[in-house]
Amino acid sequence: MTNENTLPGTGTAELSGFAALGITGALLKATIAAGFTEPKPIQMQAIPPQLEGRDIFGIAQTGSGKTAAFALPILSRIIGLGTKRRPKTARALILAPTRELAVQIEETIKILAKGAHVSTALVLGGVSRFSQVKKIGPGVDVLIATPGRLTDLVREGDLILADTKWLVLDEGDRMLDMGFINDVKRIAKATAPDRQTALFSATMPDEIAELAKGLLKNPVRVEVAPQSTAAAEIVQSLVLARTKQKRQVLSKMLGDEAMRSVIVFSRTKHGADRVTKDLARDGFNAAVIHGNKSQNARQKALNDFRDGAVRILVATDIAARGIDVPGISHVVNFDLPDEAESYVHRIGRTGRNGRDGIAITLCDPSENAKLRQVERIIRMKLPVIADHLGSPDPQRDPREKTERHFEPANDREHHGGRRDGRRPGNGDTKRFASQPQGERGPKPQGERTAAAKPNGERKPDGFKRFKGNNKRRFGGKRPANRAA
Repeated sequence: MTNENTLPGTGTAELSGFAALGITGALLKATIAAGFTEPKPIQMQAIPPQLEGRDIFGIAQTGSGKTAAFALPILSRIIGLGTKRRPKTARALILAPTRELAVQIEETIKILAKGAHVSTALVLGGVSRFSQVKKIGPGVDVLIATPGRLTDLVREGDLILADTKWLVLDEGDRMLDMGFINDVKRIAKATAPDRQTALFSATMPDEIAELAKGLLKNPVRVEVAPQSTAAAEIVQSLVLARTKQKRQVLSKMLGDEAMRSVIVFSRTKHGADRVTKDLARDGFNAAVIHGNKSQNARQKALNDFRDGAVRILVATDIAARGIDVPGISHVVNFDLPDEAESYVHRIGRTGRNGRDGIAITLCDPSENAKLRQVERIIRMKLPVIADHLGSPDPQRDPREKTERHFEPANDREHHGGRRDGRRPGNGDTKRFASQPQGERGPKPQGERTAAAKPNGERKPDGFKRFKGNNKRRFGGKRPANRAA
């Protein structure tokens, strides 16, 4: 008797690699040609259930192969549908928290689907909206997007999600931290009711578990590594130094030729700019990437770092997730992150695909509470390899321009919004007021009061004039950190 799931003339024992997981035909050939020969643990556990149509709740450390784990099942199903698509629709939608991760996901999908006539499109902020609308006009197979720009296109009627049968949320906890959670809920509600959903992340706070309950239907939970753990190949260490000492410590560190490719993480955008300027003064050429940079500038900095044009990339946590640059030898935490989970993602930029990596953290005494949170989440105490606290602070060169040290009002890369998706801030403060209350100038002559206006112009009590675009029917406010 022949098993209906067995290929004719082929025993199941003979199948191996991705073929054993159910990937076949041209997709299998492209996968192997791309160098994907042996499935990783997350792929082995996540691909078969998705091919069966099951929802997935996946937890795996960064760099473990999550992209292929959700892309291959979707591509396998889409290839069988043919090329006829409805205008302004997307068959599959993949949401990513940052532009860089979205770009990288599309690159991986193009490699895996090479020769399969699968169309892809990117929707993200910081680049031409017109070109994106034009690309999705005829309809696409796979749309990769950041929630902010996608919400805008749906509101304006440039994108219809009713035909979207596959929805993926990559790095779900990061979208929660960035204030995108309400956008994600609205987007999910606009997709097909019978959609298949996958949610992947390296960490899983309680809020994401609650979100999963509302989005996933009887999901298969896949967890291939303990939550919030770093790869064993990464050697982690601690350098004790006061804030004023960190510049000198970093410069001496970077003088070591063994640090051939280094990412330096700063807590804020302003701090990243300051570190980059200090490195330039100390004779080091470094690129910088953060949320205040244009998308073209961010992509150029990343490409220069990937190509080896610069060996140092200074970044905020915008580069902590999903950025896959081969051969990064060191990660330096110039500042500890506000969220302990971000530490795991930062150091995960090195030690990828089984290679060795080194992660060094510079810690000021004021950061001790953050250090304890990090050590608790990684379940180990970071070994101290140097202590500069007993040394005097170096004197800054008086010839250098004195800089004002302040944080921009929108510098919220860790907390782009509240965890419940609402905007932070005091509700009693009047927004956009040009003058404090009570200090407004005299009313211009000729302006009629409400009593002096004709009856036809008077408005009932409580009436508020609608301001904005009447086409925006998708609902909700823009999150605080839309530009990420």
